[in-house]
Amino acid sequence: MKKVMQYVRPQLGKISFQLAIKLSANIVELLLPWMLSYILDNVVPTGDMRQVFLWGGLMILCAAIALIGNVIPNRMATKTSRDITESLRHDLFEKVMNLSSSQTDRFTVPSLISRLTADTYNVHQMIDRVQRMGIRAPIMVLGGTIITLTLDPVLTLILACTLPLLGFIIWYISSRGIPLYTEVQGTLDSLVRKVQENMTGVRVIKALSKSEFERDKFGKANDEMFEKERRAGMLMASTNPVMNLILNIGLTLVIVVGAFRVNAGLTQPGKIIAFLTYFTLILHSLMMISRMFVMVSKGISSAKRIEDVLDAPDDMVVNECDHVDSEYHIEFKNVSFSYNKKKENIADISFALRRGETLGIIGPTGSGKTTIISLLLRFYDPDSGEIRISGDKIEGIEPEKLRSKFGVVFQNDFLFADSIRENIDFGRSLSDEQLEKAAKTAQADFIFEKENGFLSLLTSKGSNLSGGQKQRLLIARALAASPEILIFDDCSSALDYKTDADFRRALSEELSDTTTIIVAQRISSIMGADKIMVLDEGRIIGYGTHSELISGCRSYQDIFEIQMGKRADR
Repeated sequence: MKKVMQYVRPQLGKISFQLAIKLSANIVELLLPWMLSYILDNVVPTGDMRQVFLWGGLMILCAAIALIGNVIPNRMATKTSRDITESLRHDLFEKVMNLSSSQTDRFTVPSLISRLTADTYNVHQMIDRVQRMGIRAPIMVLGGTIITLTLDPVLTLILACTLPLLGFIIWYISSRGIPLYTEVQGTLDSLVRKVQENMTGVRVIKALSKSEFERDKFGKANDEMFEKERRAGMLMASTNPVMNLILNIGLTLVIVVGAFRVNAGLTQPGKIIAFLTYFTLILHSLMMISRMFVMVSKGISSAKRIEDVLDAPDDMVVNECDHVDSEYHIEFKNVSFSYNKKKENIADISFALRRGETLGIIGPTGSGKTTIISLLLRFYDPDSGEIRISGDKIEGIEPEKLRSKFGVVFQNDFLFADSIRENIDFGRSLSDEQLEKAAKTAQADFIFEKENGFLSLLTSKGSNLSGGQKQRLLIARALAASPEILIFDDCSSALDYKTDADFRRALSEELSDTTTIIVAQRISSIMGADKIMVLDEGRIIGYGTHSELISGCRSYQDIFEIQMGKRADR
């Protein structure tokens, strides 16, 4: 909660002001039953209607002050809690965007989504309810108890006997509710993950007739969340009937004892009516406290989950610049890495590229091709070995400077619902000439054939384009800023052979000084590369030119024969 409270502190002035207004209004509201008691016991018996109307008008005035004094702070509380949550969600989103890939893997994307949405909502509700009821309910309980003591101390003893028991019930239930709601939020993460997986893979699920299978998996996750939510809800819901039972028993005792005291002449009827009114106010206030504790229980568990993200350390620290003079633009020296730190995903990877050279990487699924790209972009740090760009160790390069060197097309990249121009420009304020040149190099001529050209609108994920058009648009985005290093992670799988060949030719002509790394499944995409790396189970099993690998690497020969439909010239 300490981290979340930092967002509350700037608003403490406004909160204190509104609480002062609410405090004054609640004190005025507490005077109403006492006034009624005074009128019934002291004014009415005199028969002076002028005094009756005077005190009645005073009660109306106090009621109006209490109404206004509660409405205004409640509106202020809504605005204050909104501003606090807005600031909290902004910083949380910024932190999420700056988490390293390993931290994102640890939290998981669905969990981060639920922390940004459901958890911030719970914190918002907690802050709002505490401001609205956090001052009113205690004042009503404490103030009502004090005034009843002045009316009839004997009857107040009945109320005093119930309050410790009610306080214990609230504490007991809320102390067990917080862990339960933490479990509920964790289960929500699993449910969000399952929904996200189904939405992303909906076409595959339908194509393989696995809708029923996925529906059953979702049903199990949904049932698990339902069960935990039911347990937490039943625990919290038990506060209302238990408190009602205790308070109504107390109210009955007040009426019975009060009747005997009136008959004995020890008290007056007006005081009994006022006492019942105060007892009812205290009842409703304690019910508000119980409901507030439900929101506080949810809010505290959500705040802890948010703080876990906000307190996550920056594990991608920029070290001092470590530079050595080198003739190579990119160097990997004995690099090894493991995602789970148990089994190495890549081991002892070494290669070097001069500026303007092209490296092709090929190998079966899971051989470590994308992992090498992730390490080069410093999404992860290697467990051993070193990576250098222009002689600089990448751990000593500022992230923005490092990433600005690259133009990247990932295996599962995205397009958003905006114009083609905005999708290629990607917020970099590039000129029209740069965009057109990139589109031509990427063989995205279909853009010029559209009625609105670069201003043509795309739907979400580019669903109004074919697979090949999407890939060419993504390639144009990578080329547009003329980067030092180009990375194509299996980005030409939807291109026909002719378009792929035309793109490779244009790339070599237009960006001859750009170092390029191509991850591919097709040999035809990397045959012309200066160097080709063949991976298998995270290790290099072949490295050299196409002709060298054809004559010396059995795995490369097999891939060539399968894909090209002819025997390799060995």
